[in-house]
Amino acid sequence: MEEVTVRLLQQMKGAGRKIVGLVVYDYPTAQIADRAGVDLVSVGDSVGANLWGQPTETEVTMDELLVVCKAVRRGVKRALVSCDVPSGPVQGGVESTVSAAIRLANEGGAGMVKINGGPEVVSAVVRAGIPVFAEFHGKDIPAEKLVDEAKRLESAGASLLDFRHSGPVAGAAVVKAVSIPVIGGLGGGPWLDGRVRLAHTAIGYGAKWIDSKTDTYVNTGKLTLEAFTALIADVRSGRQIKG
Repeated sequence: MEEVTVRLLQQMKGAGRKIVGLVVYDYPTAQIADRAGVDLVSVGDSVGANLWGQPTETEVTMDELLVVCKAVRRGVKRALVSCDVPSGPVQGGVESTVSAAIRLANEGGAGMVKINGGPEVVSAVVRAGIPVFAEFHGKDIPAEKLVDEAKRLESAGASLLDFRHSGPVAGAAVVKAVSIPVIGGLGGGPWLDGRVRLAHTAIGYGAKWIDSKTDTYVNTGKLTLEAFTALIADVRSGRQIKG
């Protein structure tokens, strides 16, 4: 398969081919996602809340996210790897965001960084030579304002937009208004140029999925519970387990 670049993703938008992304936190899952053929592997700052039991996504530090980014990078051979700039550097302002982006690219191996910040921050990171996946949110905001925001982010140099809570009206309007790909995770849909989904959600990985009604392609949490239960029974009954 062809190596995925920012340019290729932009060409996919022009061709009307949907972009598929997964949020991934570890090396083995990255390997599987890459082998399956996803276009974008996104290293999310949500790792703290979803994998480490932290109360929110804002506790993750730069050093912690670098470890995750490096692990995912090792597992990916063809997909484009994006890594979130964590909340701390973004809250620190433009200079700290640029510094963090450079570290994620140079040390972490990210081909692009995702930033939840305005055009000024996006422009500064792009001037530093790093492609930006710009995040913005559309919940309870008029479509015309969201279109204006998307245009400003594109003008600032963003390569992709992560439009969360887009909805079919605003989402379709933004897709039409900009030339760069507009994809989304939370609240995304077929009206966008593609979809990003958390790998853990797609495979139902984790205790919370055992009894969940959310759509998953397999319920790994339930299967893992059954496997561990069987293991306990085998050990306690004295059954020999190979390997």
